[in-house]
Amino acid sequence: MSPSWQSYGIKPEFVERVKFKMKNPATKEKIKGLLEGITKYDLQDRVKVRKWVKMFAKILNEPLTQMQEEQLVNFVIAQKIDPNNTLHLIKLWTMFR
Repeated sequence: MSPSWQSYGIKPEFVERVKFKMKNPATKEKIKGLLEGITKYDLQDRVKVRKWVKMFAKILNEPLTQMQEEQLVNFVIAQKIDPNNTLHLIKLWTMFR
């Protein structure tokens, strides 16, 4: 069974590159800092999610096509993530470990 992110057209190579880049402590802290204080409502707002996707792609030096950007935005919104819900965070962590 493929991870749910693959059903959104997100390529495994992309996920592996991002996971590798996120192992850099400075990069990880920069992205964590940008996400500080976000709410589940922010993560359902297409405009905000698109802004973050673009920002993170730039930080990670991962140029995105418009289609890739849309796939990532759709994926994030579909997850209905509540950053204050530990079970949601564990689900995400297991999806990408």
